[in-house]
Parts: sequence; C-alpha cells; structure tokens
Amino acid sequence: MSNKIIALTAALLMAGATLSPIATADATPRADQRQQNQAQRIRQGVASGELTGPETRRLVKGQRHVHRVERRAKADGDVTAAERLRIEKAQDRQSRRIYRQKHDAQDRN
Repeated sequence: MSNKIIALTAALLMAGATLSPIATADATPRADQRQQNQAQRIRQGVASGELTGPETRRLVKGQRHVHRVERRAKADGDVTAAERLRIEKAQDRQSRRIYRQKHDAQDRN
C-alpha cells in the first residue's frame, strides 16, 4: 500500500508542477523553488511513513491550491507585490501544515 501512496503522491505533485502553460520569464522563481521544496518534504514524509494516506491527500490538495494562486497571479503576465504576498502567505500556511502533519503522533506504520 505504501508504494501506491508514494506513486500517487509523486504523480499528483508532478502533475501540479507541469500544469502552468505560462512561462513568461518566470516571474516568481522564489515561489517556484519553494513549491518544489515543499513537494519534496511531502514525498519524504510519505517515504518515511511520517504521513498517512489522508494526510498526504490533504497536503497535495494544499499544494494544488498554492499552485492555482500562483498561476492566477501570473495569468496577466505581471505579478504585483500584493499577488506575491498572497502567494507567500499561502505557501507559509502550507509549510506549517506540512510540518504539523509530519510531526504529529500519527504515522503509517
């Protein structure tokens, strides 16, 4: 079962990373790198058993939300300071969720 969860997680995270058709000189390189780091933290949590299936699904859903916020900000080709702030706040919330889920008493074992 853990291999299925790992495969599902990897597929969902990779799908989220490739959804954006807009490549306008990448207006948010810091946000993009942070998304990759958070996705890696989720994959590591799945691999180590720190995350259960439902926790993983919720975290992946949160990653998709952050990706949508970023995609909407990039849609007009210009990312304003307010849009950057919104992206960062969404990533901050997601980062806290990842930490909490990885460090709670639940695990897959």
